[in-house]
Amino acid sequence: MNEKEIKMISIIIPCFNEEGNIIELYNRVCEFVPTKYQFEFIFVDDGSSDQSLQIIKKLNLEDSRVRFISFSRNFGHQNALKAGIDNATGDCSISLDADLQHPPSLIPRLLEEWEAGFDVVYTIRVETSNASMFKKATSNLFYRLMKSISHTQVVQGAADFRLLDKKVMRELSKFTENYLFIRGIIAWMGYRQKSLEYKAEERFSGKTKYPFRKMFKFAIVGVTSFSIKPLKISLVIGFIIAILSFLYGVFAVYATLFTNYTLSGWGSLIASVLFIGGIQLVLLGVMGEYLGKLFIENKKRPNYIIRDSNISNP
Repeated sequence: MNEKEIKMISIIIPCFNEEGNIIELYNRVCEFVPTKYQFEFIFVDDGSSDQSLQIIKKLNLEDSRVRFISFSRNFGHQNALKAGIDNATGDCSISLDADLQHPPSLIPRLLEEWEAGFDVVYTIRVETSNASMFKKATSNLFYRLMKSISHTQVVQGAADFRLLDKKVMRELSKFTENYLFIRGIIAWMGYRQKSLEYKAEERFSGKTKYPFRKMFKFAIVGVTSFSIKPLKISLVIGFIIAILSFLYGVFAVYATLFTNYTLSGWGSLIASVLFIGGIQLVLLGVMGEYLGKLFIENKKRPNYIIRDSNISNP
């Protein structure tokens, strides 16, 4: 590319019931994108039930740089990010959440690192003081677990607030897996990567769209998408329990036939049976998680369905 050409930046913003944040986010992004760049907005409405899409369409009437994709239903944050990347036309993209916890003021620094030669510039969240102890503990546990069982290392605190060069977007668009964990995929892809820290700001308006249930589900997807170690651990645990059960059985037979020792206590027997049965159910659950993912992936369904868009040939 000729260095004198004006580069295009695609700003990708997934939205799910963010009607109170869209205008403020639009204004802040316009404020912080350096004037030497052209840029476009790609708002991805992830099946919102409020006025989010109507507000985005109104912005489009006032500013032709505003583009939108509207899903037929809620397909999830990761699929919304994927849709934005699939349809971006910029020389790079910057993705950030609509709740304004990802500060648009960091955009110039992301672009500086990109201009310095980095293909991926991702951000690491510095927890705010108002984050609950439970959230901090579960977040730390997730990243420690990912580090210990996966060959793909996701940096603790890494967020979906990142810049991707056009060639990275092009490769990422080739991924068709249904259980997306984009942080892990980006780490797995390689390229020249640089991290920047940011302090998470207060949500500008509305409520969080990531309650514990969704966070737990997201963590399971992250772990099972990049490692089969849980299956190996299940095999080891099952083997150990089988050996212990066999030894206990040998002891029971020996005690009954060759000694005067009587094995007593139904309580201990029931406890042992319940313990082993519980472990087996957990291990079956782990295997079922992987088998279920294979079942869904084999259907080869699309990551998302677009109901409405002002992007040509989405």
